[in-house]
Amino acid sequence: MGNEKKLRPFGWKDKVGYMLGNIGNDFTFIFASLFLTVFYTDVLGINAGLVGTMFLVSRIIDAFTDTAMGRIADKTKATKNGKFKPWLLRACGPVALASFLMYQTFLMDASMTVRVIYMFVTYLFWGSICYTAINIPYGSMASVMSAEADDRASLSTFRGVGSLIPQVVVGVVMPGFLYKTLEDGTKIANAEMFPKIALVMSILAAACYIACYFMCTERVKVTESAQSISFKDTLKALVSNKALIGLAIVYICFLGAQMLNQTINNYIFKDYFANTMGLTVMNAAGIAPALILAPLAVPLARKFGKKELGIFAAVSGAVAFFLLFILRTSNMWLYVVINIVGLLGFGLFNLIIWAFVSDVIDDQEVRTHVREDGTIYAVCSFARKLGQAIASALGGWSLAWIGYVEGSVVGQSPDVLNGIYNIATLVPAILYLIVGLSLVFIYPLSKKKVAENTAELKARKGEI
Repeated sequence: MGNEKKLRPFGWKDKVGYMLGNIGNDFTFIFASLFLTVFYTDVLGINAGLVGTMFLVSRIIDAFTDTAMGRIADKTKATKNGKFKPWLLRACGPVALASFLMYQTFLMDASMTVRVIYMFVTYLFWGSICYTAINIPYGSMASVMSAEADDRASLSTFRGVGSLIPQVVVGVVMPGFLYKTLEDGTKIANAEMFPKIALVMSILAAACYIACYFMCTERVKVTESAQSISFKDTLKALVSNKALIGLAIVYICFLGAQMLNQTINNYIFKDYFANTMGLTVMNAAGIAPALILAPLAVPLARKFGKKELGIFAAVSGAVAFFLLFILRTSNMWLYVVINIVGLLGFGLFNLIIWAFVSDVIDDQEVRTHVREDGTIYAVCSFARKLGQAIASALGGWSLAWIGYVEGSVVGQSPDVLNGIYNIATLVPAILYLIVGLSLVFIYPLSKKKVAENTAELKARKGEI
């Protein structure tokens, strides 16, 4: 980006390429979100509480690795191919290898100490190092591919749509391979399939990252001041950034609710409803609303504002899960339907949520005259990971607290089954409620404020 060569206009190639980048992310990420806890508890036989602790510890480490990667990305000088996207080629191989290593079964008969050490080492290598090294630059790319709000919203939409493909492959197709039924009807994890499927996910992820690299173009130049500002000044500015604080809370609770729901659903369908077909149906049916809403995401965001759509999504999600908690239904299909209806709003919210980051980056630049795409995205990424960690930790700890028996082939007790239902409904309801309150009372970037920031930045650059 240091040269003056003429760049092609922003268009479909950028949108599809950016979508492929998120498909690459989610082939490994969604596989881990849905099935890694099951692998640890039901295949390696590790205590669920210890698994939850490991997830939380890794997120504490991410507070340092995410921020460090953001600073590295911001301070690395742009090449002729861009500032952020070269990291896609640098890190795609390591992240694919790291993901594959997490699901190995050769230590099933090793001592518990060895299994736990292997769990910690391979998960930290994937999540805190390799995934961070590719995800921070990838996310930062959106704000430098175009300066236009609608273009950024469309990138967020395509990124959201991109996540649907791995959801179909992993969430709908894979349960049929990862679980098997015993003669008495009990569902158990199919240990031998985990490393095979992990290998396929890793190869697909690497291919998508490479395609993203060749299809996307960076256009917005980052000023030199953003590269020379001290970390102390950056930290001071971020702490005072109300928009970033509000968005961080939204990410923590939104991802916490979403990931907890995905993780615990494995147990509620396998153990509470004793029918994993419900998991497949819900994963499949949950994708349809997002596909239907995708063409409407940018027009709706333009008309009502991203913050305003997020508030609607939070309220609808909270109401649905509170309703499920009160009903305490034993009807699997009613549970599935209310889940899907409640998540309609969040299907739309998920399509535009990445555009929030670009809005926060612009707001920071308006206030400080410094643009720090990578650093701010790193803070948002850490908030997302913290939400995922909270979900994983809550899932693991709560399963241990209610007395879940890892690897049981005789089923769980009634008290455990009721506990699983409570975790799957009440906790997401509370987290979605916090999302809505944070958007209303903390996050300040309304539709009007975003428009004012965009106009201000264009005026500074002499574009209007």
